[in-house]
Amino acid sequence: MKEKTPDMRRSGCPINVMLETLGDTWSLLIVRDMMFFGRTTYNEFLNAGEKIATNILSDRLQRLECAEIIEKRRDPDDARKFIYRLTERGIDLAPMLVEMILWSDRNEKTDAPSEAIKAMKKDRDAFVAGVRKSWAKGNQA
Repeated sequence: MKEKTPDMRRSGCPINVMLETLGDTWSLLIVRDMMFFGRTTYNEFLNAGEKIATNILSDRLQRLECAEIIEKRRDPDDARKFIYRLTERGIDLAPMLVEMILWSDRNEKTDAPSEAIKAMKKDRDAFVAGVRKSWAKGNQA
């Protein structure tokens, strides 16, 4: 699956570009799982709670990889498995996801941990920096 090039997009509108890259429920939930819960394997995504179908999960992982939001590597402990990690492009989504979480918290009842919400509200930049720092440590492993 190839990433869409600018001339293949409906328009160059920044919102359209984002929606064509991540505009489905499952892609953002996979990014969320990687960013906030440290999930890295196919089975961890499959068992995350939203009951994603295996064919949808496979498709979304492939799309996210083609869009360079995630990367896939062989598991050093089991060559039959893959480990998925956010790329630099992927971790750059952290501020947007934080804003989406805070919007949802303001407007709906959610299951977001209250301590995380408090930390995001208190200092968004520090929260995002912590997410990025955690990601960077994982990339060194």
